[in-house]
Amino acid sequence: MILEVKHQLQYTYDQSVTLNPHTLYLYPRTFPYQRLVEYRLLIDPVPVKIVRNIDVEGNIQQLLYFSGLTRHLNITAEMQLESDEFNSLDFVLFPFETQRVPFRYPDPVHQLLLPYLVRDGVTEPIEHWARQQAAAANWQTVAFLTYLNQTIRQFKYEIREDGAPYPPEQTLINRSGSCRDYATLFMAACRSLGLAARFVSGYLYGSHQQEHELHAWAEVYLPGAGWRGFDPTENLVVVNQHIFLASSARPELTAPVTGTFVGKAQSALSANVDIWSPASLGIS
Repeated sequence: MILEVKHQLQYTYDQSVTLNPHTLYLYPRTFPYQRLVEYRLLIDPVPVKIVRNIDVEGNIQQLLYFSGLTRHLNITAEMQLESDEFNSLDFVLFPFETQRVPFRYPDPVHQLLLPYLVRDGVTEPIEHWARQQAAAANWQTVAFLTYLNQTIRQFKYEIREDGAPYPPEQTLINRSGSCRDYATLFMAACRSLGLAARFVSGYLYGSHQQEHELHAWAEVYLPGAGWRGFDPTENLVVVNQHIFLASSARPELTAPVTGTFVGKAQSALSANVDIWSPASLGIS
């Protein structure tokens, strides 16, 4: 399957400003089942330099450097990917004792996963609730993760275009939130039982709810399977319809664009995402 994405961001300023360096996470990470075919990044005003590198967590990072004054910043990322079907649950957990939660990762893997085991947001109500979900799944690791997906999917979804994720306990109490709130709650529940979890920013094809928005989900590190994605907003195990932009132990580090400007202007942002498959449009 071919997937195409066009992500547009338009910043406007009511006075002229000087743009400081900006950091972009708008370049997709590839996988054995998903390959990048084409990529274009259009910037106005044109940067004097673009540096593309790999950040500390393995994400593709693009750094933009500017000169001169401007009253706008337009960023458009266009990408085409080839995405194959695969079974995300086709694995064997090993060592075998990791088939039940809670568990401890073998050393030295445990040392490498420490940032993804930090118990940020893991309060007593979160841990109690997570254990309820695990008990309902008979403490089986994979069953717990899929049951957790199903449970959060039943919450009331709300569209919240900007802002940090709510604290996990707030999302749990309200039984509502955005995709980033659900992903953060999923992560906290996993970490409360010793599972390494990280936040993922990207796109989802095939969902009317997400087709014009940046999306978020969670990944869990499973011995014998590596990082596997779970999308509680859609109650999906991540397969070939998700497009991965960036992941982090800390959700705020996955923003698609970060940067500042010098000046006294007020700024405004408009953004739009279009995701499609040429096959669905009858284009071969």
